[in-house]
Amino acid sequence: MLNQEDLIKKIRSYNKFLNPDTLSKAYNFALNAHKDQKRDSGDPYLIHPVAVANILTELKLDSATIATGLLHDTIEDTKTTYKTVKDEFGVEVADLVDGVTKISKLEGKVIVNSKAENIRKLILATSKDIRVLIVKLADRLHNMRTLNSIVDKQRRFRISKETMEIFAPLADRMGMNFIRDELEDLSFNELNPEARKLIFEKLILNKKNREDNFTFISQNFVKILKDNNVDAKIIGREKTPYSIWKKIQSKRISLDQLTDIIGFRVIVKDIKTCYQTLGIFHSIWSTIPGRFKDYISTPKINNYKSIHTAIIGPNNERVEIQIRTQSMHDFAERGIASHWIYKSSEKVSKLALKEYDWLRDLVEIMEKDINSEHFLEYTKLQMFQENVFCFTPKGEVIKLPRESTPIDFAYAVHTKVGDNITACEINGRGSPIQSILKNGDIVQIIGSKNNSPSLHWLTYAKTGKARAGIRRYWQNKTGINKNSEKSYVSSLCIKIPHEPGKLGEVSSLIGFHQNNIANMEIVAKKKDYLEFIFDIQVKDLKNYKNLIRELKLKEYKFKIIRHRKKDAFIRRIFKNFKRN
Repeated sequence: MLNQEDLIKKIRSYNKFLNPDTLSKAYNFALNAHKDQKRDSGDPYLIHPVAVANILTELKLDSATIATGLLHDTIEDTKTTYKTVKDEFGVEVADLVDGVTKISKLEGKVIVNSKAENIRKLILATSKDIRVLIVKLADRLHNMRTLNSIVDKQRRFRISKETMEIFAPLADRMGMNFIRDELEDLSFNELNPEARKLIFEKLILNKKNREDNFTFISQNFVKILKDNNVDAKIIGREKTPYSIWKKIQSKRISLDQLTDIIGFRVIVKDIKTCYQTLGIFHSIWSTIPGRFKDYISTPKINNYKSIHTAIIGPNNERVEIQIRTQSMHDFAERGIASHWIYKSSEKVSKLALKEYDWLRDLVEIMEKDINSEHFLEYTKLQMFQENVFCFTPKGEVIKLPRESTPIDFAYAVHTKVGDNITACEINGRGSPIQSILKNGDIVQIIGSKNNSPSLHWLTYAKTGKARAGIRRYWQNKTGINKNSEKSYVSSLCIKIPHEPGKLGEVSSLIGFHQNNIANMEIVAKKKDYLEFIFDIQVKDLKNYKNLIRELKLKEYKFKIIRHRKKDAFIRRIFKNFKRN
């Protein structure tokens, strides 16, 4: 365990504005508060807050955040109150500790919505100060490192699953790659230990060969760049067992076929030299098609910047290369923490934090949708890693997850634009609103104030914001009481062939997917089919989507009717009466 002198010395190496007395005070305060407590492993509890503070120090964070790391469990697990922390360390530290406490209170409760409620609290607390999330990530990282001390296997599995689904993607969205990689790998070790063991053993077996290869290739790179007057630093980083597993699964190849296990980071002085370096590599070695990505001109959604390429390099080895500047490299490793520069003070620029607008989207969804499980679903959807960049007709860039549609695009522009979409043009051509968008598409949304979203759109919407907007519209439209069980009414017009058992099959499908038929009527009789309208009461939209998919699978011709008037049947009878 790190003692307070070593901790202060470590912080001083990057933060000249540090007040050592405050850190010493926080260290001793935590020591006294937790003196009678033990971890699951039997070790003194103080080991945990000191380890969290050490992780925050490795991220080069400010002294208020590190003090929070030392004190983050005091309000929750000891007799310490918010007022005590405020009186001893000031409002800033007290608010940060309180924010982490609010997140932690629901952890470990075995209730249906525990995970969803936990993530709601996490996002709400983080929306006020993003450092709360950084401390929580450091807290989760140390808990994952010591996960084996928990005897209950089911609890270990639940914590690992939550970490993989929520905390690792959050770390990725914060740009904190080293925390993301370790959280994923530690979770993978619990969720799929056999697969991880197999990969780890293979990596150990070939370690010497990989190290020799890296030395040889990096020496080649340095020499060639030096000959072209490019000063560069080469760093090699081995992929984690989990990232190797993901690549094996996505490419459907064996571990022996995977060659680019070590990635080469080429760090140069400025952006101009990044492109010069790329040109040098591409002029000497053959590139691997489809592997070039320019994240400098179009950064990832978490603001990650770098040039990615892959070549058939020295000794005909497949080599994965990332070219970046030092500041880009710092962000790739530490994410948002790299904004703390300590030139004139230890406060981060508010302008630097404005890029985290995805948090505001989640807070907006949370405030307007009471259902915790819905929010958890949206949060997972917002944690996408792969994205496409599309443009409005005025040239504004809209970032979306891969396989997004104009529906997602419209909601990304504004909720009202999404609610009112009737049609769209992609690159000047009329296209269905269910079309898959590609990089560089120019999207023109055509809308009408009289239009409203269809529940059927949930089948195509990819982003949490779009799905939340569609659901929210229908909740408001049907006047559902938020405290009561939610339900929706949707009408399906289905053409049922003149074959025995077909009507029964459709009715059974509706019931099988836990939907209820509120009303059914025949609207047309043809030679080959009868046309029915089913008014369906929907309690769970996932079940409704599954019904739609199965009707498509069984090749029934149908359409979803919106704004169906309740007296339509009576009006039709009256119309037939007049005709007769």
